Amino acid sequence: MRTIVHRHLGKVVAGAAIAVAGTAVMVGVTLPGSAGADDSGGRGTGQQAQQAGQSQAQGQGAVQPGVVEQAPSQGDKGKGRDPLTDDETERVEDLALDRQLLRAAEDVEGDKGPQRITVDLAEPEVSELDDPGAPRRAEVSFYDYKEDSLVTRTVNLDTGKVEATDTQHGVQPPLSRDETVEGARLLIADPLGAGLKADYKDATGKELTTPDQLMLNSMVFRASPGAPAAVADCGAHRCLRLFVKVKNGPWIDSRDLVVDLSARKVVRLG
Repeated sequence: MRTIVHRHLGKVVAGAAIAVAGTAVMVGVTLPGSAGADDSGGRGTGQQAQQAGQSQAQGQGAVQPGVVEQAPSQGDKGKGRDPLTDDETERVEDLALDRQLLRAAEDVEGDKGPQRITVDLAEPEVSELDDPGAPRRAEVSFYDYKEDSLVTRTVNLDTGKVEATDTQHGVQPPLSRDETVEGARLLIADPLGAGLKADYKDATGKELTTPDQLMLNSMVFRASPGAPAAVADCGAHRCLRLFVKVKNGPWIDSRDLVVDLSARKVVRLG
């Protein structure tokens, strides 16, 4: 069964996923739910546990409570090919983000400093593959919305020095959470977001005012040959499509809308 609410955006889909047509590919989403939950409010589970407890009491004595062990301390520094620790991640971000990049670049909201995208452990140099004492390095990627460029810096965790900087244009890595949220904020504020807000009100009876009211997923949008002129810059610009779900409610189809984060505008396809 599904409920369809007709509005400007098309329809509200109450299923577990949206079938994405054309060039769009739906990103996997884990839906909230109560898989395995007992509709009786836990009475059945409690009764089974009580019977099990009585059986244990008659046989080997009362059941002892379980013990949850604490996870081992992560430490300040990893070794070899260990994943980056939280301390290492924070440190390499600070090392990679120098004053020049802070002053010159802009993030997705137009503020000073680039938008952080990813922080990953770097692959070792070929000459270091069999060296157990090879230095650990991290690659930090930023998107500079002022220049529409991807800036990747390689930081040596042992020396604390930036060993390499690579700047590319027209390269679009997966979107960060902050970028997805900003895309939703731009859509809600735009006249083309009226259908989204109408569908949300039909589904909840409430006004949609902030992205916090939604569950969001997104994917990078690139203009293909023959695309409308309004989205022709997508690929050089950072653009996205949003996949929107009402919290504890249905999906809202917004696939015909593209948010150009670089130009801070919303475009309807077709």
